Amino acid sequence: MKSEKILLLGSCGQIGVELTLALRAQYGNDAVIATDIKEEHPLLKGSGPFYQVDVMDINAVLALVKKESITQIYLLAALLSATGEKMPLKAWDINMTSLLQILELSVQEKIAKVYWPSSIAVFGSTTPKQATPQKTIVEPETVYGISKYAGENWCQYYAKRYGLDVRSIRYPGLISWKSLPGGGTTDYAVDIYLQALAQKKYTCFLSEHTYLPMMYMDDAIRATIELMEAPAAQLTTRLAYNIAAMSFSPKEIAASIQQHIPDFTIDYAPDFRQQIADGWPQSIDDSLAQKDWNWKAAFDLEKMTATMLENLSK
Repeated sequence: MKSEKILLLGSCGQIGVELTLALRAQYGNDAVIATDIKEEHPLLKGSGPFYQVDVMDINAVLALVKKESITQIYLLAALLSATGEKMPLKAWDINMTSLLQILELSVQEKIAKVYWPSSIAVFGSTTPKQATPQKTIVEPETVYGISKYAGENWCQYYAKRYGLDVRSIRYPGLISWKSLPGGGTTDYAVDIYLQALAQKKYTCFLSEHTYLPMMYMDDAIRATIELMEAPAAQLTTRLAYNIAAMSFSPKEIAASIQQHIPDFTIDYAPDFRQQIADGWPQSIDDSLAQKDWNWKAAFDLEKMTATMLENLSK
């Protein structure tokens, strides 16, 4: 086992649950300290240490860092895109204050590595839609996207000014059978599988031809750990890396489900999330991640659908 002590803030969210379990498998159960403002997720129970901590309470976080001799911090706590549009000032406060406090703490306590997730929400309607480049026009149109792009720049600032080894990924929509949707615009692609099995029908809040970049959670978790384990000298950006796997529309994911559940039906009732989705890319160029740390996705739509339905039906 590697001699690291990892603190994961926001371990009970969509990414946090699976990342905690993957890190524990790699570093050892006791080496990964899970925390969340919520009660411990059922999938985490018995797998390692857990503390109920509010990420905004920096004194409680600092006490935990000292108590557990933490060497790496993963900050996952955030309000996502759709939830953030309902509470924009709260979303800005949680997303930005938590990051700035952790960056300051990490410099002060000489934390070796920090991970903070970004998102394709940093892009806006002025960004090229197809094969969105690593460096391009970035004009986010949601408070979530604004906070993520501001956060990317703060991470780069702390890396250059203080030498803090902080790393980040711009996640596309993430799809998993282990955790429920968490308030994101791409969450339809999780809910549709749940409803296909439960009701054999689904009403989508996006229009049928809305293409968005998506990724199966196993790929996202692997990308995160691979980036964090890559030698620092190989990394050519301290803004977040683009990563990609697949792009599809609600109509296409429905068709892939119908290969397994022929009587599944879908209809469409676009709501405020349609405007959010319309401002995002349809596909992502991740060539820099491929070059810098050999990133490559393993799941396409067909493989993901088969895996999702198999596991959810259990």
